[in-house]
Amino acid sequence: MFRVSLSTVTTTTKAAMPLRNSLFEKILIANRGEIACRVMRTAKQLGIKTVAVYSEPDAHAQHVKMADEAFLIGPAPSAESYLSIDKILRVAKMTGAQAIHPGYGFLSENADFADRVQAEKLEFIGPSGNAMRSMGSKSESKYIMEGAGVPVVPGYHGENQDVGFLKDQAAKIGYPVLIKAVKGGGGKGMRIVWSPSEFEEMLESSKRESIKSFGDDKVLIEKYLERPRHVEVQVFADKHDNVVHLFERDCSVQRRHQKVIEEAPGPGLSAEIREQLGAKAVAAARAVGYENAGTVEFIMDNTNKQFYFMEMNTRLQVEHPVTEMVIKTDLVHWQLEVAAGNPLPMTQDQLKLHGHAFEARIYAENPSNHFLPDTGKLFSVKTPEPSDVVRVETGFIQGDQISVHYDPMIAKLVVHGEDRNEALRRFRRALEQYQIVGPHTNIEFVKRVAEHPEFIKGEVETGFIQQFESDLLPPPSPPSPETLAVAANAIRLNEIANIQINPKDSYSPWSSIRRPFRLNNKESRTIPLNVGDEPYKVVVTPTSNSKQPDLVNLEVVNSKDNTTIKTFEDVESHWDANGELVSTLDGKQTKSNVVLRGDHVTVFDNYGRTEAALATPAYISASAKGADATGSVKTPMPCKISQVLAKPGQAIEKGQTLVVLEAMKMEHVIKAPFSGVIDQVLYNVGDLVEENQSLVTFAESK
Repeated sequence: MFRVSLSTVTTTTKAAMPLRNSLFEKILIANRGEIACRVMRTAKQLGIKTVAVYSEPDAHAQHVKMADEAFLIGPAPSAESYLSIDKILRVAKMTGAQAIHPGYGFLSENADFADRVQAEKLEFIGPSGNAMRSMGSKSESKYIMEGAGVPVVPGYHGENQDVGFLKDQAAKIGYPVLIKAVKGGGGKGMRIVWSPSEFEEMLESSKRESIKSFGDDKVLIEKYLERPRHVEVQVFADKHDNVVHLFERDCSVQRRHQKVIEEAPGPGLSAEIREQLGAKAVAAARAVGYENAGTVEFIMDNTNKQFYFMEMNTRLQVEHPVTEMVIKTDLVHWQLEVAAGNPLPMTQDQLKLHGHAFEARIYAENPSNHFLPDTGKLFSVKTPEPSDVVRVETGFIQGDQISVHYDPMIAKLVVHGEDRNEALRRFRRALEQYQIVGPHTNIEFVKRVAEHPEFIKGEVETGFIQQFESDLLPPPSPPSPETLAVAANAIRLNEIANIQINPKDSYSPWSSIRRPFRLNNKESRTIPLNVGDEPYKVVVTPTSNSKQPDLVNLEVVNSKDNTTIKTFEDVESHWDANGELVSTLDGKQTKSNVVLRGDHVTVFDNYGRTEAALATPAYISASAKGADATGSVKTPMPCKISQVLAKPGQAIEKGQTLVVLEAMKMEHVIKAPFSGVIDQVLYNVGDLVEENQSLVTFAESK
């Protein structure tokens, strides 16, 4: 879905530069999902053959289908597949690949992997192992940056990892402090500590997550800025001592320390600040002899715009498309040119900003449930139409499965405009057009962010979501009567469409019908719908209009008190060529995307997204009462059991940790909702558990 014209990529170089080397004939992409597909698109446009690797759950993934060759390298666990250096190198040698692109995540910042690739006489499409080691260690990188004149956040970055010593350092720095994994990234192993009383628990949690994610539990302690912005600078360097910056991105809108919306350039930054950011980023890259694509991340105090080095990501970032949009170039193409030994396609003087761009990460997650990840089949997917100003970067299509084993990102939505206002208007419209039914997603949440007055003004900080949580995560509002009418009418039309006439069956009672069939021709029919916990019903009554026999009246009723909310008369409706339901309600014609899935109805219309379900008959719901274990603690999402800290018969205090879960490479702590005694522990360490399953049960109080 990403379209780029290679003719627009400038290749002007210095006159003294050597002749351009040929690009590779074949490359292997040591990754999966969206980034693997992204790299393959550029490679194919350049005439480069691609090799994919995949795990067992990814056998039918889009990156596997898109590649020229694809090889199974192991089961679901990343350690046995996407993190297996030996297997990946074996495939590369076997297929004759000349270079390996690591994507992001997995092995992309593994210095040993970069060294092994080079040792096998292959090109690593990224920086050297030495540069990764220098920048991959947050403590070492801080010392290097200080030496290069790049400002750093006050903190402790040393080797002493004694708990008491670290706690003393935190007290000297002053609370609140931030515990960060020395080799971390993506928010993993990161914990905010507000007081000494919670330091040890947060430190232990950080170390556990760090060892799982990075194989190293060393941490550093830094001062936590309470009004920070996350501003990062894209840098690029070649083998000819050329280093440039491609301006900054603002990535301040985050949840759980992971980015949700990125934009370029950063809003509200002066030309002087922009120049300083770029100069310090270039200095950081030069300090470690950097090569290829990298991102220098700064934390900026929003009160005075002072910025401090945080870390350098030694790879292509997830959010690189927003930079591509405002620079009008292809950074994967740049990576391939640099890896082939060619000079950078553009000099610093040639790099100019063009307009503004936004990117939203579309996740399978439930914002209303603490942004916990979700899994499942993408039952229905409608995306905005890709164009020169709208990109949909994805590794999934309708029918694909979002797995519990990997990151929950479904896609990236990227838009461009001539200025921030135009880009933001297109961004909001594209979000309205992005409609997914299946796992929970964050699309509606991102829409609310993009519509928020403070975001529109460009007032973004890393605490934006927490600060405006009540606006961004409001309680459910009653559904529009128009939406309920459309939902019920869609059910009615679907039933009619499902009655198929079989011309070969002369005994079929429908075979002689020569006009559209109408259910309940003379009598009304009631369709009961639940939206959340609220019951409604829509009474469908055929009209007496003989000239238009397919018109119906729709009476929307609140089932709690049996009061009529609204009645729509002479409603005409039909499915159009795009599968949307066209309805005429109160003389106004509207289009709705209505997705029917079993007893569930999802309506996308002018009121947003509404989930409804056909109400379960009372005699069925009554028989199901008491099915759940009383006093149980349940899984908030599909997950793997990482630790079990509770035992049968154990007395538990409210807030005490019971179980530690792992999902999408993140750790989640389940604590006791009340004091009591554990009756049963239902799962063991290593078990895979579905959503909404009881983990432990409490004994009934006597």
